[in-house]
Amino acid sequence: MTVEVGFIGTGGIANQHLNGLERIADARVTAVFDIARERAEAVARRFNARVYSSHQELIEKSGIQALYVCLPPFAHEDQEILAAHKGIALFVEKPVAISYEKAREVLAAIRSSGVLSAAGYHWRYNPLTDRARELLKDRAIGMVHGYWHGGFPQVPWWRQINGSGGQFVEQTTHIVDLARYLAGEIIAVQARYAVRTLGTVENFSVWDTGTVNIEFASGAIGNISNSCMANLGYTVGLHVICPGLIVEEHSNNLRVLESSKTTEYRSTENAYFLEDQAFIKAVAAGDASFIRSPYEDAVRSLFVTLAANESATYGKTVAVQTV
Repeated sequence: MTVEVGFIGTGGIANQHLNGLERIADARVTAVFDIARERAEAVARRFNARVYSSHQELIEKSGIQALYVCLPPFAHEDQEILAAHKGIALFVEKPVAISYEKAREVLAAIRSSGVLSAAGYHWRYNPLTDRARELLKDRAIGMVHGYWHGGFPQVPWWRQINGSGGQFVEQTTHIVDLARYLAGEIIAVQARYAVRTLGTVENFSVWDTGTVNIEFASGAIGNISNSCMANLGYTVGLHVICPGLIVEEHSNNLRVLESSKTTEYRSTENAYFLEDQAFIKAVAAGDASFIRSPYEDAVRSLFVTLAANESATYGKTVAVQTV
């Protein structure tokens, strides 16, 4: 079965998925919409697709079976809801929203319609993550330490709290999601954020550094820190510490420390491609088991990051809301 695919949003992260779909025989990009029409037209020429004048028109008239929603966090309005009610399978890039209310509204539409859904947490599809999960299976995890340190994205919406939600919500959500995937659910957070060097940037209303202490349902504890003031790409990763075993995962590298040896694994696989391949396979087969990050699970990661923002704002420990 060939799955006809539409895109709402064709800049930035959409290109990762477009590159992957171009390699998948069972996928055909047939419909695109972007508020920057020239971007949509460039994609349409590449895939011989049709450009629509609005997301409503695309959803209503294109006849697609699957839709990628690749929008900045603030721009999620009714796109997913309309698609779900139309019976269209959804792939939604992270973070899936920047408010509890919007995430719950979309989730209710997905649940009531029964459509397949996936979210853009590509680390879950990395073969190194599979190996990490196998190594950690049945282990008593004591401590989880994650980090995302690098530069300041220059897109205007990223620097505004109502545009991105801040670094922990928009970028570090990948590390939060990986922590949940490897170590289980997070039930409470205690955060401290600061603005140290970027306070003079125009329209800057987020934070340039922060750290979040985490309590897992299992009793394990953790910390995830981030900063965006380095002016260079630096380091992103997660360490999981158990008796006799430490697992350190980066995007293309896994380091495993045991009492008698240290082993390093590398992967040349493109996790974005594997993620897209799994989504198309799920839609074609009508089988959600291929999807490792359904929308509902992605909402759980979002709620951890929103709780961290609350904690930093009000200076108290915040329980993570349930989905």
